[in-house]
Amino acid sequence: MLNKKFTWGGASAANQYEGGYNEGGKGLNAVDVLTNGSNSEPRKVTWKKPNGETGATPLVWGADEFKLPEGAIPQILDDYYYPSHQGTDFYHHYKEDIKLIADMGFDVFRLSMNWSRILPNGDDEKPNEEGLEFYDKIFDECAKYGIEPLVTLSHYETPLSLITQFGGWKDRHLIDAFAHYADIVMNYYKGKVKYWLTFNEINAMDMAPYMGGGLIDGSEQNRAQGAHNQFVASSKVVKRAHEIDPNNQVGMMLAYSAIYPYTCDPQDQLLVMKAKQEMLFYSDVQMLGYYPTSRLKKYERDSIKLNDTPEDYELLKKYPCDFLSFSCYTSNVLTVHENDATASGNVNAGNITNPYLETNAWGWATDPDVLRIGLNELWERYHKPLWVVENGLGWSDELTSDHQVHDDYRIKYLKAQIKSMKDAVEIDGVDLMGYTMWSAIDLVSNGTGEMKKRYGFVYVDRDDRGNGSLKRYPKDSYYWYKKVIASNGENLD
Repeated sequence: MLNKKFTWGGASAANQYEGGYNEGGKGLNAVDVLTNGSNSEPRKVTWKKPNGETGATPLVWGADEFKLPEGAIPQILDDYYYPSHQGTDFYHHYKEDIKLIADMGFDVFRLSMNWSRILPNGDDEKPNEEGLEFYDKIFDECAKYGIEPLVTLSHYETPLSLITQFGGWKDRHLIDAFAHYADIVMNYYKGKVKYWLTFNEINAMDMAPYMGGGLIDGSEQNRAQGAHNQFVASSKVVKRAHEIDPNNQVGMMLAYSAIYPYTCDPQDQLLVMKAKQEMLFYSDVQMLGYYPTSRLKKYERDSIKLNDTPEDYELLKKYPCDFLSFSCYTSNVLTVHENDATASGNVNAGNITNPYLETNAWGWATDPDVLRIGLNELWERYHKPLWVVENGLGWSDELTSDHQVHDDYRIKYLKAQIKSMKDAVEIDGVDLMGYTMWSAIDLVSNGTGEMKKRYGFVYVDRDDRGNGSLKRYPKDSYYWYKKVIASNGENLD
């Protein structure tokens, strides 16, 4: 039985959902210069050089390196479509959307703040009052329905000015810029927000350095420095959060995937061990307060030199995160046997299809046990409270002529995921704070920049080129999840 304090809800991200990219005094951010894409066509960062040359560089998830041409400055260009500019227009529909999730029975709503809506250049001395007022209205609306906000401070929304001036998170200037931003909002919303996440999927620094760190040169050196700077910034935020309000709790956020060896060949086991070390390095630092020796040895081998200070490591040790939140959609399989290896059915870390699992149209394996496995692995490693803040199924939902969406496939997926999560709590004793399904309302897919790949409980009338009425229509899964929440996870039928 899940405890009575367990929180049920859904999640979103400003860069995929909010819109209003040039309204209310907001500055540009990393995703505002990122085009749409598809399952077969990567999203691209558009840029211009001082000599007038323009272009677009593909962004590929899972790629180790990303680099814009020498002298290229990310910016918006004519003749490209940027889906984040409107998202699904939460900016103008927030009252309607919060009412929809309230009617579902949400206890908690995970959303992110656009850093550049608060500080248009990322490091302005004074905040943009219109930006502060916008989120204030959102939090008041949530409070009206008894919904607790879970706020991500940076969800792939590095202000563009900090990218063009400093090259993103590779520069230590961003540590204090981020701490200043966090200080402003944590003071302003004191008493209205008590749950904070610092960086969404912080290990995206390795998987997609432009998204995770605003890096226009994703070399290993820059990724290592970017990660270090984010760790230090996170610890500074934990320190200030507790000073501002003892009720504040600050979590980290990890992109998690269970990773399975394909065979019992020891080399496959070692491959999985290495992949887990790379993924869990980020949570080791933020939850345990120090760098694992495996990472330090890797930096030594690769001649990586961090620009750091002794005070950095004191901060990391003294101010780890209060809880660990994570995204988890699927599992991956690894093997050294190249003749067997195919990437179909796995993303990011995997290199071979799992023959025991079904795969959807975007190549994601549907794993009914992945949450139980992940929750146990993270609980046994850190023994701190956990929170599943992203878990869901992207699908090409169809709206019927009478404005219904029969997404039985999503319900089937979520039944298995919630059962897996409940087993981790009820059978294994994992300390789990809550579950926020991705996503509450349809939004732009982060990976592909499509609307066609839908995740929400609520359908939004909008297509891959931004056409549509933006009207909202609850799906079958909306009514199913309402019953799940009402029964505290007991009724999954």
